Amino acid sequence: MNFSSYTDLHFFTPLFPKILYSQLRVYWKMAEQLKQQPAFVKINQLRPGAFGLNLTVKVVSSKAIMTRGRNGTQGRNMRLAECLVGDATGIVVFTARNDQVEAMKEGSTVILRNAKIDMYKGSMRLAVDKWGRVEVTEPAVFSVKEDNNLSLIEFELITVEE
Repeated sequence: MNFSSYTDLHFFTPLFPKILYSQLRVYWKMAEQLKQQPAFVKINQLRPGAFGLNLTVKVVSSKAIMTRGRNGTQGRNMRLAECLVGDATGIVVFTARNDQVEAMKEGSTVILRNAKIDMYKGSMRLAVDKWGRVEVTEPAVFSVKEDNNLSLIEFELITVEE
């Protein structure tokens, strides 16, 4: 069955009490909201503290920073790489961790899902934690605007007393 609105649920009324019917409408509305397509943002729209971001970017450069074992020699190796990623509006530094490092090859196009902005020494860094995904996709048709590097902008947190 295909329910296009709340009125399509009218056939449940004789089967369930009124309370259950209203709960069905609430659950149905929640299910419709979950099916929404993700909203993609551009690099120039990034701001400090932003989270839940979806971006399609090209990898301009990638540099391995660190490879070390956790807790000495036991456990998995932890790998970090700083990558410069961008789109048609600008570039930003992306910190790739562990399995994300393989996806961040120079020249590849990736989709960053549920990304966030971390602040490091006053500048913005894009990151994807364990709740997000880094997916390699087919090459994008845009050219990267390298003269707008958002990671070079230094931010300062100012507390305002009232």
